[in-house]
Amino acid sequence: MNEWMKKGPLEWQNYTHKEVQVTASEKEYKGWVITTDPVSANIVLVNFLEDGSMSVTGIMGHAVQTVEIVNEGDHRVGEKLMHLFTSGDCKAYSSEDLEKKKNSLKRWLEKNHIPITEQGDLRRTLCVAGVLTIDPPYGPENCSSSNEIILSRVQDLVQGHLATSQ
Repeated sequence: MNEWMKKGPLEWQNYTHKEVQVTASEKEYKGWVITTDPVSANIVLVNFLEDGSMSVTGIMGHAVQTVEIVNEGDHRVGEKLMHLFTSGDCKAYSSEDLEKKKNSLKRWLEKNHIPITEQGDLRRTLCVAGVLTIDPPYGPENCSSSNEIILSRVQDLVQGHLATSQ
């Protein structure tokens, strides 16, 4: 087992969002670490190309011989790397916006005679009849339940709320 494989996820995390030089199977790779798989120790590197595109390289953990940090990066690089794989329609919501959305949805569900409570330390998760949860940002895709019938019906109500509130 190589030195890289002997490290653990907490140690690998120190390489995230940093530019590294990796030697694996007698080849050299250079790029910004997006993530390291906690099971296989595989490394995912990203390189930003001059034309504005990017290349992504996966390196198998068992083949890694050395990993050397070349550049610590800065806040801008970290932000850019964190948002690489989010969809274009992904929005960031302020805590005030989330609170408004939660309260509006909660009133809508109560108006439709759905028993609803808030749960969690921050009281951000809505709970329907103890069998379904709705997490921020409170869309139909944020509903979770093992009961598919309730899940479908509540998702329809949430979708209806979104349609009327826009």
